[in-house]
Parts: sequence; structure tokens; C-alpha cells
Amino acid sequence: MTQKLLEEIEEWKLEAKLESSDRYFFHTRIVDRLSCGKKLYVIGRKGTGKTAICEYLSRIENDSYYSQKLTFKNFPFNVLYELEDSGYTSPNQYITLWKFLIYSTICRMLSDNPNVDLESRQELKKIYNDDLSSALPKAVSRWTGFKFDLKIFGSGIGFGGNKGLDNNNLSISEKVDILEKFISGKLGAESYVILFDELDEDYKDIIEPEKYKKYTELLTSLFKAVQDVRSKFKKHKVYPIVFLRDDIYEVLQDPDKNKWTDYKVELEWNRDSLKNLLAFRISKAISKEHKVEAFASAWGRVFEGGDVKYGHQDNKSISVFDYITRSTQNRPRDYIRYLQICAYQSLEKEKVKISPKVVKAEGKTFSNYLRTEMEDEIHGAIPEIKNILNLFTKMRKQTLHISDFKELYESEVEAGNLPKRDYQFILEMLFMFSVIGNIPSQSLHHVFRYENKEARLNMSEKICVHRGLFRALQIL
Repeated sequence: MTQKLLEEIEEWKLEAKLESSDRYFFHTRIVDRLSCGKKLYVIGRKGTGKTAICEYLSRIENDSYYSQKLTFKNFPFNVLYELEDSGYTSPNQYITLWKFLIYSTICRMLSDNPNVDLESRQELKKIYNDDLSSALPKAVSRWTGFKFDLKIFGSGIGFGGNKGLDNNNLSISEKVDILEKFISGKLGAESYVILFDELDEDYKDIIEPEKYKKYTELLTSLFKAVQDVRSKFKKHKVYPIVFLRDDIYEVLQDPDKNKWTDYKVELEWNRDSLKNLLAFRISKAISKEHKVEAFASAWGRVFEGGDVKYGHQDNKSISVFDYITRSTQNRPRDYIRYLQICAYQSLEKEKVKISPKVVKAEGKTFSNYLRTEMEDEIHGAIPEIKNILNLFTKMRKQTLHISDFKELYESEVEAGNLPKRDYQFILEMLFMFSVIGNIPSQSLHHVFRYENKEARLNMSEKICVHRGLFRALQIL
């Protein structure tokens, strides 16, 4: 037994874009449903694997498969807000914009398809020669501003009647109509996958009502545009796919939102699926070609035997997997981080396996990681989230009455340490992100949203802090 396995685990990446997807991507049935157009919306919490799926779909190598990832990280959303279509009423005024981006991206992919006629490919390459992976904002500005040469887009598909149009004054809806007809005449049997990822960039400003309205309308329009495009090209393999955090999805409002369910898939993990994921990753950490072992076998290669001791004078014990699990929120990223931390410490001690003592000792480091993750997620809705979490440090209680929180919160507001907001709104946000859960009076278990997506905060019950945050919040 050597330290090679722990060294590989220590190098696991939290960021899917930095991970070796051909080695570590855990293929599930969800991926198959996306790649054949049965599902178009991927909804899940931060850390549940949205970007990992997006990266995998963007890297598939197949002669009849074309994909393009459109990432909106650090994207200047004002560029998009300025391109609303006055022909639509709120919240649909950006549908035309999104369809234009989808069709323009397809044109970019058509230019690389040898099955498309040479003349069209050459002309398309002159127009769509942008690097969409690193310069999307520049491409969007250029696409929406360039002059249409109708001779190019009308070639061979009956555009004779449009020759009198003024290219300089075409509206974005007219451009969409032209592109739609052009694409219809060029699509073959190939798949064209357009991936929308990291759309939460402007979520940080939703506390401002006007920005919140524009942002949610923009995303609502995207969901509708994707469905429109899929319907328009249902006889072809045109698959626009949206990846979005579940808390943002929940705030989107539309009369037809219930119909989106047909195309929606939610990323949820349970005990069994997480064990399967971990068995897969540990097996591939041994070597890329290593056969996937059963969970017990793979887990035993990394961890020593024995339980983790805890409680007063260590009078209680629990399995290593269960000890780690109760500190997480059932997200793959949480497990990856916990194993990273433990692998590092074990290597520092020149060990070849992780002991239960190391797992327990590194709970504090993991707790600090989890707190940072929670703060990053919640900041868009509650900019002062760090100070809110510090309230639990002041109370130093694992469980408390809502009246206790209300009293301390309002005293901090009165002292000028926190902005004035409805304390119930604060608690509902904390519950949504599973910082807190409920303690039903007739039950011994706790109710957290990460375990039950249908759960809602019950203001008449006591609340409890998530165990994984205890050490970061200095709760004894």
C-alpha cells in the first residue's frame, strides 16, 4: 500500500472546469436524456454537478455532434437588457434576443460541419469567427450589431422577396426570422447542443427591485426561447440546454411555468447515489482504467477501519461515512472537499489511509469551507449574510426558539449593526439554503430542505443550525 491514492484524492478539484472530466465524470441517466433532447433545463443547488454535466456535454467528441458552451460568468448583463423586443410584453421581451443568440451559435457550428455546402461554410466563417468560450460578450455585441447580407442568408431558400429590405435597419426579430429560415435549410442529421451555464452572475443584485425585475424577466424569456426553439426544430437535433441554480429557478414567475416541468430535470443526491459516485471517483483515482469497485471495497482503500468517536467523553460512535455525511448537504462537492482535506492531513502525517481521528479533527476545516459556500450562495438575497450568521455565534445554541432569533436580530438592527429587514424573510432564506432546519414537536428528526425539497419553514416550531456549521459558528 502506498500514498499514491491519497495524493490523487488531494488533487481532486472542486471546480468542474478544472477537473479531468474524461476520468472523473460520473455518467448518469440524466446525461443521456439531455444529449437526446428529452430534457432541456438542469436545475440544482450549487455543488450538485450542473457545471460537471455542462463540461461533459461540451467535450463529447463525435463527428455528428456539435456543442457550444455559452458561459455568462462575468458577463455584462446590461448588454442583454438593452436588447429587449418591444413586440413582446413583460416578462417575454427577451425571447427574441435569446433565439437570436441560439441561432447565431448554430450558424457558428454549421460553419464547422463538412456536410454543409462549402459556399455557406465559407461565408459563415467570415461572419461567425468568434471565440465563444472566452469572448462571448464581444461576440454578442458584434452579432447584434453587424449588417445582414441577405444574399448569404437567402441563398437557395427562397429569399427573393426580401431583396428590397434595408440591411442597416433590420430589427432583431427580423434577423431571427432570417436566421431561422436559413438554419432550417442547412440542418441535417447532426446534433447541435447549445449550453447556457453560470447564469447567476447578476443574481447578486436582486436586492434592488428594478434589477431583480429585469434579471428574472431575462431568465424567464430564456426558458421560453429554449422551448420555442426545441418545438420549431423538433424534427432536427437542436438542443439548447439551460443550467440554473434551484433558488433562482424558484423566483421565476410565469403563467406557463408549470409546463416547463416536462423538460426539467432536478439534480438531487441521496445516500445510495452518493456512495455510487464516491466508489466511482475512488476507483478512477487508483487509475483511469481501473474497474469501478463496490462502495465498501473502494471506501476501504482510503479509510482505516473503525468508527468516529464523539459526544461527551467520546461515549458515542458513528461510521466514518455517516460522520462525514451529517456535516454535508448531500452535495458531491461537499464530499470531495472533505476527502481532499483528510487526504492532505493524512499525507502530512505520512499515513497511507485516513483514520477516524483525522476525519473528526478535520471537521473544523470542513465547517469553515461550508460556511463560505453558504455565504457565497446566499449573498445575492442577503448581502449582510456574514453578520447574520454571526448571530448564531452570539447565541451559541444548536437549537433555539424563533423568538430568540427575532429578539437578537431586532436588537442588532436597532443598534445599526444590520439593515432593517423582515426577520421572517431572513429565516426563510436561511431555511431555503439549509443553514437552519425545523424541529417538529412530535418527531425526533430534523427537517432540512436539502433532504426534502418540498419542506417549508414552520414558524411555530423550534429551529436548529445545520451540524456542518457548528464549528465555523463556534457553537458548542
